[in-house]
Amino acid sequence: MEDAPSAGADQLPDFCPNTVPALPRAGTFSIQRYNFSTMEREKNNLVDLEALQSEAARFTATLSPSQENATLITLSGELGAGKTSFTQGVARTLGVTDAITSPTFVLEKIYELPEATSLGFTRLVHIDAYRLEGKNALTPLGFNELVQDAKNLILLEWPERVGDALPKATHQIHLSVGEGNTRDISYA
Repeated sequence: MEDAPSAGADQLPDFCPNTVPALPRAGTFSIQRYNFSTMEREKNNLVDLEALQSEAARFTATLSPSQENATLITLSGELGAGKTSFTQGVARTLGVTDAITSPTFVLEKIYELPEATSLGFTRLVHIDAYRLEGKNALTPLGFNELVQDAKNLILLEWPERVGDALPKATHQIHLSVGEGNTRDISYA
């Protein structure tokens, strides 16, 4: 069986945005909707994944380290909404070549970032809080120390599970699945 060709950005639907404006520090600025229901089933997941990671790359280009604490980005949304896929796009943009998988069972993965592509960050910290609960759940991961390092970029999935333990997030991203295999992404 022949592999389906990879769909590139030139094959995405016309209504996919080409750019993301600079992100404000507060307030929702945009909701992006991607509709892939008209594409063939074999390409659906591939194209959806590529579009989501492309959106993550555009978002990443707007980031820079804070002067005081780590940059904390929370990713919320139902199972399968694309939180880990978004993180993969951020990681690739920052030069991570390791396989990026969900840390659901290990809870946390830390990636050292190459200086040439890091945008000033030294580490990408990916935390999946799905199996955690409560105010002290992040303590064994050394979360307080991670947050104090301004060169860390922390992406935390399922923030609602550990909300009491979190400082104010630099960016809050919500992903959702709509009708016809759409993905809505909102930033705050």
